[in-house]
Amino acid sequence: MASVLVVEDDQFVRSALIRRLSEASHTVRSVGTALEALREVAHFRFDVVILDLGLPDLDGSEALKMLRGITDVPVIIATARDDEAEIVRLLHAGADDYLVKPFSVDHLSARMAAVLRRARSGAGEAPPPRVIRVGGLTIDPLRRQAELDGAPLDLTRREFDLLAFLAGRPGVVVPRKELLAEVWQQSYGDDQTIDVHLSWLRRKLGETAARPRYLHTLRGVGVKLEPPREPQP
Repeated sequence: MASVLVVEDDQFVRSALIRRLSEASHTVRSVGTALEALREVAHFRFDVVILDLGLPDLDGSEALKMLRGITDVPVIIATARDDEAEIVRLLHAGADDYLVKPFSVDHLSARMAAVLRRARSGAGEAPPPRVIRVGGLTIDPLRRQAELDGAPLDLTRREFDLLAFLAGRPGVVVPRKELLAEVWQQSYGDDQTIDVHLSWLRRKLGETAARPRYLHTLRGVGVKLEPPREPQP
């Protein structure tokens, strides 16, 4: 079972989460402010953090950035904000998943289990494969580094995982369901998560959905990565 930090200032919600997570045999600690959360993470090891955004001392999105500065612990955002731009910003800031309130504890448990599977499989998997080269892309899974035409790419953890997975299957159309299962370790989910990360990758690869070079989306089918085609004479 997991060691969980619940960061929630609403005492009723906090108590319910602690009770239900404890009933599922998880070890739970809880705090009501962002600064307390930072102290907890600095002194204790957690498998996952459940982070509310509406904290009294510091906005949760700022707390997320500070957490990412000191730890790679998976963070699931619990928020009443369902604005797409806000969700995109949270994912970009390092959130591993998000849930919009109100949500059931069963839903949270399922999302948490998926995040924990990703973290644990990453820790116990076989040594990463050799360096992958597709066109001008060079991807080193061992060092978790990627370059485009010799220039380093500044990728988030999930962006790198997505790029490496697609690059390992050049020219193969990968269904979105498979991407969710293999990259996000989820059997179900919202296509918006994939679209957001593809958009970020395209920007960093110097392309757009309208003018793709490496990343090609086949509507209703999936996504493939292949080397750019040579310009016609």
